[in-house]
Amino acid sequence: MSTSLVLPKNPNVFANSPLDRAGHHRTNQEWLGAAFQDKRSLFIPVWKLMPFLIKNREGRREAGWVTSELALPLKTPGAPTIFLGVNGGVAHFAIDISPLPDPSANGPLTGLGTFADLRTVAEEIDPGDAAILAQAKALIDWHQRHGFCANCGGATVLADAGYKRYCEACNTEHFPRTDPVVIMLALHGDKCLLGRQAKWPQGFYSALAGFIEPGETIEEAVARELMEEAGIKIDQVAFHSTQPWPYPSSLMIGCYANAISTDITLDMQELSDAQWFTRDQIRASIGRGTPELRMPPPLAIAHQLVKSWLESE
Repeated sequence: MSTSLVLPKNPNVFANSPLDRAGHHRTNQEWLGAAFQDKRSLFIPVWKLMPFLIKNREGRREAGWVTSELALPLKTPGAPTIFLGVNGGVAHFAIDISPLPDPSANGPLTGLGTFADLRTVAEEIDPGDAAILAQAKALIDWHQRHGFCANCGGATVLADAGYKRYCEACNTEHFPRTDPVVIMLALHGDKCLLGRQAKWPQGFYSALAGFIEPGETIEEAVARELMEEAGIKIDQVAFHSTQPWPYPSSLMIGCYANAISTDITLDMQELSDAQWFTRDQIRASIGRGTPELRMPPPLAIAHQLVKSWLESE
């Protein structure tokens, strides 16, 4: 059963996948072979990390799931086909067709749809499909980056329906990685701390974030990042939610932090500015923005952190 059916709904984009990942099928070659040929099975073509999209009757874009009849002719030697899971008894796969010239203009997909960056369409398409496509993108990206063994340098081959690569030269197994990232909203009374990087658009601010380091807890990472980037001390950390972030393979861990200092000392290599903003300032900027403050869109977990903080008033 899919975990999304029994867990509370996650507020973040790329969460709430409807799939049962059915890990027990990944090493069952007989089952996979039958599912691969099954006319009910669905495939999402991915070209240069962009999913295939079609338009529905209302003219809105949606995930371009195709059957094996269209998918199998697109398969090229060495390009991964990944078993994503099962929904309603139907197997779902992702097929990497990056070696092909633009498949929307050549071959069996011609005229049926287009390919687009997932981030630009994630809020437009079905939320469940967005979650599945994030899974597909992260896995295909990992395969494209790990064709050779980190232990001996030998070529690796796909195994376990896309969830492992194996080096036949030294018998080393390699598994997809997920990089944990803390993203936190420091709070002090009626204010929250937001920062910006110099490369961001004028007036754009967001929650501070950073990778968790080896041997570090989530709470320790939140405290360290706030001190390193802004010189802010905290004494408590509260969990909000997580968000899969396939750029390329992170898990964003959203937190609130109770600040016990307010003087800001910037690490200019990380941030060009950081400020304390009041609820009224944040409320005025949500949705439309102001000349002084533009916020991340709903796609970002930073938006959900700020939104939940406002609603908790």
